[in-house]
Amino acid sequence: MLERSYGRIVNIASLTSFVAFHEVAAYAASKAGVSSLTRSLAVEWSKHGVTVNANCSRRFPNGPECHSARQHPTRPGIADAHTHGTLGKTEELVGAAIYLASDASSFVTGQTLVVDGGFLASGVNQ
Repeated sequence: MLERSYGRIVNIASLTSFVAFHEVAAYAASKAGVSSLTRSLAVEWSKHGVTVNANCSRRFPNGPECHSARQHPTRPGIADAHTHGTLGKTEELVGAAIYLASDASSFVTGQTLVVDGGFLASGVNQ
């Protein structure tokens, strides 16, 4: 990418970059590192035509066992902090990823785009 003077890097961050959750300290540290790496590489590589951003989301269900966030076995009411009242669908992340990987975001670098159904805006852990 640097040799071609063009590229789009989209890292995968986590809300643990912004807020703390119970019993995930190692994961949180690694994802905070991803967010910091995103900003650092953006500063270093933007002059070479490479943008570096991150897509950040809350939990997205991966199977039928998570069809209803309110029925989640270990975290009842996990969706209540989302303004939508549900967990997101994986396909709801696609638009953000396409945007960050496209020329539409050519002047966007070093950013973490949060796709969380309003979780952070809700005041988290109300």
